[in-house]
Amino acid sequence: MKFYDRTKEISALNDLTQQSRTEGRMSVIMGRRRIGKTELARRCGDEKALYFFVARKTETLLCQDFAQEVEEKLGLPIGMPSSFIELFRFLLRYAQEHPITVIIDEFQDFQKVNPSIFSEIQREWDLHKSNSKIHLIVSGSIFSLMKKIFEDANEPLFGRANMKMALQPFSTEVLKEILADNNPHYTPEDLLALFSVTGGVAWYVSLLMDNHCTTQEQMLAYLTDTNSPFINEGKNILIEEFGTDYAVHFSILTSIANGACTRGEIEAQLKTDNLGSYLIRLEKYYGLIEKRQPIFAKENSKKTRYILSDVFLTLWFRFFYKYQAYVENGALNQLARIINRDYNAYSGFILERYFERKIRETGYYTRIGKFWDRKGENEIDLIAINEIDNVANIYEIKKNKDRYSEAILQRKVENLLQLCPEMRKLDIHLSALSMEDM
Repeated sequence: MKFYDRTKEISALNDLTQQSRTEGRMSVIMGRRRIGKTELARRCGDEKALYFFVARKTETLLCQDFAQEVEEKLGLPIGMPSSFIELFRFLLRYAQEHPITVIIDEFQDFQKVNPSIFSEIQREWDLHKSNSKIHLIVSGSIFSLMKKIFEDANEPLFGRANMKMALQPFSTEVLKEILADNNPHYTPEDLLALFSVTGGVAWYVSLLMDNHCTTQEQMLAYLTDTNSPFINEGKNILIEEFGTDYAVHFSILTSIANGACTRGEIEAQLKTDNLGSYLIRLEKYYGLIEKRQPIFAKENSKKTRYILSDVFLTLWFRFFYKYQAYVENGALNQLARIINRDYNAYSGFILERYFERKIRETGYYTRIGKFWDRKGENEIDLIAINEIDNVANIYEIKKNKDRYSEAILQRKVENLLQLCPEMRKLDIHLSALSMEDM
């Protein structure tokens, strides 16, 4: 699949590359695995950028790999440095006369190689960056560690980055462009399947397109193909985050993916009443779940619900982890039957996520959310408010627009107005969103 989008991000990296030709600049790219950080970094405006991947090796072996990259790209025989900081110091000094760009991928894994590397980089950077024409681009996919390295005031690299970029999935418009390029006659069902499976994550989209899976039927079938990378993907990208405590986290995420949206429901499913700290960490530290409240609700509202932030992980925990025994026993055909059986209900929920993202991407609305009352009833699928223009668009989301009843939505809005006085001053418009509006 060809490279799509990232225009603003590439422009920002190119700007920093140009600035680095007079003084050192440091860029940080964060984002979940498979989001496209490496491909983006390589489009930094320097075709001869050095690329270092921090593999799980000893520091000596890692430096051998890095030294080989330097010799091949720069034509400099630098021998075999025994430590990364020796190599880094050499590059900083070399850059005093020769502008260079250095990309370090999976930067957080230096923690496994040699934790002192971070403080050593900070010392050398502070000493030499003003005289070195270097653009240091570091990227990392373990969200919790990257946040700690660059945003914790107690860490040595705090405040050193000139730019921190959190790379997001493809927008809904880019997904439509990609699907149209690969299937000019795609249907709304095909587009919803692409979003439901990938959530817009670049590598997943590329997998489907490169394997000519451009219809709903083909995408769902590929999920449980014998060689499908999707089968173990959740484990591959998350076990390292959680370490030995992954089972509890996975159980919580599975519960939420299967519809338990309140703390009480999650604890009831898992038969425990001690998950508060886990939920806080999953939200604040790992960024894997989001806490949702009815629109205009107070911060301490008891109407809190949880969802998984990542669409693909919602799918993976909903089907692959829940039915892990099927995977382990090679019963992928039976798992395929379950996915096809339950996909309609799953994709109906994801359709709401699609329209929420689509509305948010317009940049017009100052407040976007849902509404439900204390009993979890009178639920409104999507409310988009512009508080500058005093306008509120209230939507019912249905796969089939024929099932929409404005009278029913109007009754829900009347309940909303009774419980939410902030809405009464707004010019309210009611309508439906369906597959044909995607």
